[in-house]
Amino acid sequence: MSIDTDVLIVGSGAAGLTAALNLAGTHKVAVIAKGALGDSASARAQGGIAAVLEEGDSFEAHINDTMIAGAGLNDRKVVEHVVEAAPRAIHHLIDLGVPFATEGNALHLTREGGHSHRRIVHVADATGRAISQALEAAAARHPNITLVPDMVAIDLITGRHATHFSTSGAVHGLYAYNRTRKRVETLKARATILASGGAGRAYLYSTAPRGATGDGIAMAWRAGCRVSNMEFMQFHPTCLYNLQVKNFLITEAVRGEGGVLRHPVTGHRFMPDYDERGELAPRDIVARAIDHEIKRDGLDYVLLDISHREPDFVKAHFPNIYDKLLELGIDITKEPIPVVPAQHYTCGGVVVDLDGRTDAPGLYAAGEVTQSGLHGANRLASNSLLECLVFGEAAAKHITANWDSLPQVPAIRAWDESRVTDSDEEVVITQTWGEIRRFMWNYVGIVRTTKRLERAKHRIDTLRKEVKDYYAHFRVTPDLIELRNLVEVADLIVRSALSRHESRGLHYTLDYPKARAEAKDTVLVP
Repeated sequence: MSIDTDVLIVGSGAAGLTAALNLAGTHKVAVIAKGALGDSASARAQGGIAAVLEEGDSFEAHINDTMIAGAGLNDRKVVEHVVEAAPRAIHHLIDLGVPFATEGNALHLTREGGHSHRRIVHVADATGRAISQALEAAAARHPNITLVPDMVAIDLITGRHATHFSTSGAVHGLYAYNRTRKRVETLKARATILASGGAGRAYLYSTAPRGATGDGIAMAWRAGCRVSNMEFMQFHPTCLYNLQVKNFLITEAVRGEGGVLRHPVTGHRFMPDYDERGELAPRDIVARAIDHEIKRDGLDYVLLDISHREPDFVKAHFPNIYDKLLELGIDITKEPIPVVPAQHYTCGGVVVDLDGRTDAPGLYAAGEVTQSGLHGANRLASNSLLECLVFGEAAAKHITANWDSLPQVPAIRAWDESRVTDSDEEVVITQTWGEIRRFMWNYVGIVRTTKRLERAKHRIDTLRKEVKDYYAHFRVTPDLIELRNLVEVADLIVRSALSRHESRGLHYTLDYPKARAEAKDTVLVP
């Protein structure tokens, strides 16, 4: 079986569905999801979307906040474009029925770390879920959009997969493993959009969904696209520390509404010791401060305390967090929350321009899978959903405007399994996966050294050979596909980190503790 459509979109989060809705008026669109349609990083976003809507705020202030958080590595033209598009994107979501919180006749705006004004539009503490549900409902209603769950992308289709072999680097769709039918299928399209999210699951502790294994980044890299700034992995400062519940995020808005970080033994509020902005410093600074407190004193966690605010205020602003933690025996209106940093966002990725175009003709990308120039060396809080909306729309508009110039789809060879067998040693996959995540956490984490990075690179080189051999001999499974991509993105992260001889933004190395005078992107070329 194969899917033959005008535009194929990989990923059903905010970027993918925004692109689909903007294309569906003129083109047939297929949106594939690795698992269930609603299981995306977008749906997990608690905080909200940043937009200039408050009196006294300005585009210039939002731009400057973004540039400061990004340690000067941002592309200012991109930042200006995205920030100025934000209010329109918010109003479009309101038209789709997203029930943003209001105060009187105006939208309620909260504040998060790194922002100089209140500009975070939200739906309590479950903004991403509300946006995803609205986008998915609109897409499901549209006759030109087909939503296909349980499809695991394997590789992009290029000229080398054509019946008549070609060296063309143009992309014509992809091969994907159908979890339901348990077989590989050919998905052909005139244009393909990667909206597949980041690579958070390369780390032992991450707030990212289970499927965030860097698939789009690895596939684009193998197809000949440049990848940039992969060393900038954002660690969210406040992930719940609980031995039974993994990866539960405590939104930045808790600190934005007055939550403070304390030492669990002394009760000392420590953030002012590290930065004059205290708990509202950018995420990289807060994460490093927590990491330092934990390592210096041998702690398991620090405490995030908002119990000094009125109970009704806390329950109204953070209902999901309140209910979840109450189930675990923590009443956040009366006691603090144990938290630790966890990998949260991939600031680097596939290089794209303002239209979402990659280096490969016919291939576009939007959202966390990309390096668009918006985030620089550290993403400003609540700019991520905004990026998804703006670049999802931009890619769709460029495809529509340039449809006739997109490469035609040639005859494509079916997936060949004639020389492989079913695996009889699945333990190799689970063992290797666990090993990657552990050494990435220990060697390529919040604070780095050249020696640790070199150790990680040595392990990756060995595992790459083992995974390549395994992939060559056995039929693909979802776990094998993900492992192959994890090895690839781990290598890209470490290579990028080794090449940056300075500390900037999210990349902090003890061997080069200062930033260089000039900010330059790390660009890897296949």
